[in-house]
Amino acid sequence: MKQSRPSDLSEEELGFRIRGPVRWLLPSVLGSIGVKAVLSGIFGAYADKRELQSSLPADFYQHGTDELWFDFVADLGDGFDATYTVASLLAAPELEPVDGLRLPRASLLVMGGDEVYPAASSTAYEDRTKGPYGAALPDPVDPPTLFALPGNHDWYDGLTAFLRVFAQQRAVGGWKTEQGRSYFAIELPQHWWLVAIDTQFGGYIDAPQLAYFRAALAGMQAGDAVILCTPTPAWVHAGAGEDTHEYDTIRFFDREIIQPMGGVTRVMLSGDSHHYARYAERDGSGQRITSGGGGAFLSATHLLPSSLTLPPKVSRVADVNEVATFDRVATYPTARESARLAKGIYKLPFRNVGFWGLTAGLQTVLALLVQFGLALSPDGIFGLMAVWTPAAFGVVFTIFAGILFARFGLKRSGRAAGVAGFLHSLAHLALMVAWAAVLFRLSQSAADWITVLVTLVVTPVVVGFVDAELVAAYLLIAGKFGFNVNELFAGQSIEDYKGFLRLHISRNGDLTIYPLKVPKVCHTWKAAPDAPPETPWLIPTRGTLHTSLIEPPISVPRKRNPTTAVL
Repeated sequence: MKQSRPSDLSEEELGFRIRGPVRWLLPSVLGSIGVKAVLSGIFGAYADKRELQSSLPADFYQHGTDELWFDFVADLGDGFDATYTVASLLAAPELEPVDGLRLPRASLLVMGGDEVYPAASSTAYEDRTKGPYGAALPDPVDPPTLFALPGNHDWYDGLTAFLRVFAQQRAVGGWKTEQGRSYFAIELPQHWWLVAIDTQFGGYIDAPQLAYFRAALAGMQAGDAVILCTPTPAWVHAGAGEDTHEYDTIRFFDREIIQPMGGVTRVMLSGDSHHYARYAERDGSGQRITSGGGGAFLSATHLLPSSLTLPPKVSRVADVNEVATFDRVATYPTARESARLAKGIYKLPFRNVGFWGLTAGLQTVLALLVQFGLALSPDGIFGLMAVWTPAAFGVVFTIFAGILFARFGLKRSGRAAGVAGFLHSLAHLALMVAWAAVLFRLSQSAADWITVLVTLVVTPVVVGFVDAELVAAYLLIAGKFGFNVNELFAGQSIEDYKGFLRLHISRNGDLTIYPLKVPKVCHTWKAAPDAPPETPWLIPTRGTLHTSLIEPPISVPRKRNPTTAVL
């Protein structure tokens, strides 16, 4: 039974709850994600869902005959406004990004990873993914098909909810699903193939997955072109000298599966980084594209390397592949715009009020401990313990937290990050000592009630604010040296600068990639209960949704340049 069109934006009418964007520096979010990441890693080592998927259907797929339009979107399922804006554009019967260019709705949608935030669960998928996408395309006449590749956030419950949503042939709104596992291969028209591998948590490819692709690609012919989808843009990490393990896995897959079948990897697509970045092969036509603008907070682009040497010199997969250079051709936002946006971190206490609450709470607790210690006689053993124990604990905790925070997310540990974290800790300790001195002087000259009032009011509002701004200042400085860049943007939760890819395989066999951007997401919606059944449930209160090209369309011939390296 199909749900009737809603008359308002309530949960009762929509069938799901509209959620705001995740505030990533909230202690509750960081703590929850940290625990789930650790647990998923531990249990994944002993009961990896990829190993168990050998009992699930191993179907092979084919889409399109003479030509095909299909979409690629990644890093969605965050705040409703951004996710629904992108979903509505994906669902539109036609897009006109520039005058005279008309792009019809794709008959195939590929989600490239992280289909929900902050962590996978049945409720999270319902509210943040299935709900918005179902509202964007409720009842199409000709339902398109949806395939999804899991990202690390989809893996935080061991892939349980992901498989229930995407691998049981249940519709996601107007999109029908076909896949039976977390990885898949699709035969496309004109000797093109789309291959999506699941290499999360460990960056290896399990035996059932290898067996599946050997069977799925058995019909591949010599010279067939491959679009390879991966959970992360491993080429950027490897080319920048950060980590080669995941890229080694991609090369292993190419050497063991794709090359023996006669295929040639022409394009690599990924999300995970929440921006658009394209690297084009120098003296060739290979493409490496990151497109993670489906709904999550914006990621930086101004620190991306200008070129990548692939495969990197340091590698654990030894072969004789020709080395190729890939140049950074385009990013969205531009490097200049990204650097400008980074400075917005000074708004951290206002954009993430919960984080301000954290620093306010910590400073208030420390101030109360100081007052408690001063109330006791410093001459006695208990007075000395009351004064010095909280102080020692605060110093140790602050230094440890600062260093751990600086090293968070680094592919490789480094002394520079440790030094940066230590200096960051000293800044917070200096603030604590200075405020403790102020409270001490106040307690000697003012009435007790005044000291208590200052401790309980001024500390959380003023000192907590200054403490939060110290974090913002650290993030801005550290970002210039490549530390905590993710947190620099995550703390701002920028919802704009979204995008996705619309791709077209023509009858002549060439692939054209249209990188589309959504500069501004809509934040005010209204129900359209009397609109036709196939139209979105919710529409902008004012105006319409717009998209445009990030850069001119990218043409990729099926036959590679003779000088093109394999990987």
